[in-house]
Amino acid sequence: MSDTVGSRDAGILLERTRSAVDPQLRSTIDTLPGTIRRVALYHFGWEQADGTPAGSAGKAIRPALVLAACRALGGDPQQAVRAAAAVELAHNFTLLHDDVIDEDPTRRHRPTAWAVFGIPDAIIAGDAMLALALRLFAEDPHPASVTASERLAASVIELCAGQQADCALEERAPHEVTLEECLAMATAKTGSLLGCACALGALYAGAGEEAAAALDAFGREAGLAFQLIDDLIGIWGDPMRTGKPAGADLAAHKKSLPVVAALASGTAAGAELAQLYRGPMNAAAVRRAADAVDAAGGRDWAQLQAAERMSRAIDELSRAVPDLTAAGDLLALAEFVTRRTR
Repeated sequence: MSDTVGSRDAGILLERTRSAVDPQLRSTIDTLPGTIRRVALYHFGWEQADGTPAGSAGKAIRPALVLAACRALGGDPQQAVRAAAAVELAHNFTLLHDDVIDEDPTRRHRPTAWAVFGIPDAIIAGDAMLALALRLFAEDPHPASVTASERLAASVIELCAGQQADCALEERAPHEVTLEECLAMATAKTGSLLGCACALGALYAGAGEEAAAALDAFGREAGLAFQLIDDLIGIWGDPMRTGKPAGADLAAHKKSLPVVAALASGTAAGAELAQLYRGPMNAAAVRRAADAVDAAGGRDWAQLQAAERMSRAIDELSRAVPDLTAAGDLLALAEFVTRRTR
């Protein structure tokens, strides 16, 4: 990967990230034993269930943030490739577990790992990925590796707390869940790892704690914007692009941010949504619930909130990189995750 400030097109940045990080990622995964390796390679999209070659892994947003943050602060992104791979492994640890918890049957347009290999093997493969992430730092001679390992571990613990809070919220009645709780949960569940990715890039560039904290805050705010958009896609996303049924989050009675905003709106549509959430969700009910979220203002609130969070993210970024032209790759990635439709 070039260490110059290249194209601001996020698609090109992500392709370059995959080219830089995938060899490290694959060689690391190849050290896993037998079935665990097979599950991991399937989950990443590199193999079919029978072990034959397949396509490629996901978008690599988090590794791209590591490398872009390193570059923005004058570092050499090549020195941060192990850190980028570690973040991607930690992220996929969460995906494997999330798919089990949510009972999601598909990811990236094909059956999830647990649906193919069973719940025990999917969970174990996720556990192994997290161990690999920490081992990458332990084997990394870069002077920032110890601090980076500590930071990733803290981020994963925070992320797990966010996941636990998410599960707990699902058990509560619609009127018992507050928007503030959901925002805190989303910041922990999504923002913590994106913030960590940016902070690791800063650390590998040799930046101090102040700059790392500013990049962490940038990633957290962008992460919350990411989650808001993700929640909108979970309701109105195109199944042909998402790989999941329309309104999947509503069918699962998920208390996503647009849903909770609608429930808290004090509107008739919000009351209708609460009633729908008390019963089973067939296709007709999902359509009615989506209309109710929209009519209650949940969709507009989420879109405005995402824009506000991105504004805050840019303010945080400017603390570490006053000349934002040097952070063009970071800004392109942030725009990509908040303008995506799938």
